[in-house]
Amino acid sequence: MSIRDPRSALITGIRVLEAEAEAIRNLEGRMGEPFLRAVDIAAACSGKIIVTGLGKSGIICKKIAATLSSTGSPAIFLHASDALHGDCGLMAADDMVLAVSKSGETAEILQLLNVVKRLGLPMVAMAGDSDSTLAQFADVFLDVSVAEEACPLGLAPTTSTAAALAMGDALAMALMERKGFGREAFASLHPAGSIGKKLLRVGELMHRGDAIPRVFESTPMPDVIYEMSRKSLGMTVVTDGQGVLAGMISDGDLRRLLQKSADPLKLTAGQVMTRGPKTISEDALATEALARMEEMKITSLVVVDAGRTVLGVVHLHDLWRTELI
Repeated sequence: MSIRDPRSALITGIRVLEAEAEAIRNLEGRMGEPFLRAVDIAAACSGKIIVTGLGKSGIICKKIAATLSSTGSPAIFLHASDALHGDCGLMAADDMVLAVSKSGETAEILQLLNVVKRLGLPMVAMAGDSDSTLAQFADVFLDVSVAEEACPLGLAPTTSTAAALAMGDALAMALMERKGFGREAFASLHPAGSIGKKLLRVGELMHRGDAIPRVFESTPMPDVIYEMSRKSLGMTVVTDGQGVLAGMISDGDLRRLLQKSADPLKLTAGQVMTRGPKTISEDALATEALARMEEMKITSLVVVDAGRTVLGVVHLHDLWRTELI
């Protein structure tokens, strides 16, 4: 097959994916006790996790540090070379070190070991050689060795970096579970972008306080219409004197009222309202509110607490502004 044959590129691509997938599968048998100890050390760290490496391993370290930080374990990437020229000052007594090196003999990382030892920092090492200097120095060694690189020349880090990245993800996710880092905490660290939008809570979007259209069952319909027009949500809640939800009146209710009542303005809110309107909790995800509105073909939900006291109103327009729609 000619090197110019497009099929050769496809074959190469598939071979690389298969090699990297195999390298990651081979990590499963090495998890055991060392991995549990690594999680213990990271969970006990009261400072930050300093992730250090060089070259392609350094790039993997940046991603591992970012994943740790976004899942509840403060971490920074420390370039091993920069550390030797002053940046080791970032290390503090309550930190730990996670070092990544394919060979375990990266000179710049080995030069950092004296600083790590002087500060008494615990160290977890990811390397491809259990007999390497780094593996022997570390408190915990995680074996991320690979049989060979997927590079046709056997030179460019491919399977080795894939294995290190996967082990870093495994450590971050296990640590996330150990710390009980849930959706709410995740949302607080991702306020922007698509992740933040998906994790927005109804309570962050709803109209509250004086912005809630609100009347009582005894309120005359002219005043009801005025309240609905003034608050511009196309509806109003109807509550008792303690703020407990009794019902709701929507624009649709008004249209139907005009069709069937000879003198609708003589009625009260209690005579017109829909009892048992659809409600939602302020802790519910905005995506849940959107799904319920779409399913029931409505434009707003009343936000209530466990005792059905009205806390707010979330409208379809509020979800439009978040670009969920």
